[in-house]
Amino acid sequence: MNRIAPLLAVSLALSLASSVASAAGCGKPRNAFDQVYCAGNLFSQTDKDLNTAYTSLRGKLDAGQKDALKKGQLAWIAKRDGECSKEESNGYFVNLDCAIQMTESRLSFLKERERECNSTGCVTDKLGQ
Repeated sequence: MNRIAPLLAVSLALSLASSVASAAGCGKPRNAFDQVYCAGNLFSQTDKDLNTAYTSLRGKLDAGQKDALKKGQLAWIAKRDGECSKEESNGYFVNLDCAIQMTESRLSFLKERERECNSTGCVTDKLGQ
């Protein structure tokens, strides 16, 4: 089974649900379903921020650096998926807390690379991490 398709479906569903996030009471989730819903919304927003930072950084790079960044990003996605999700006979499971933490960490990494590009210049080896 393709692992990307289920994640995309979950991400799309969570994005659509984000417009009513306040209705679930994310400040004080009442039950496990509220917690999952709120974590899903947080992951969706963090993933959106990650994509924005990636696009912004990519705009500052030459062709070789863009390739390095893409390879690093694909490796990071594989690592995140491996650490934060699993497929079993009864379904596909995503640990949203893990996914949020790893996405926030990657977002910080991308922002740091952009600051570096703006100040001292882009370091291709770092982009591929």
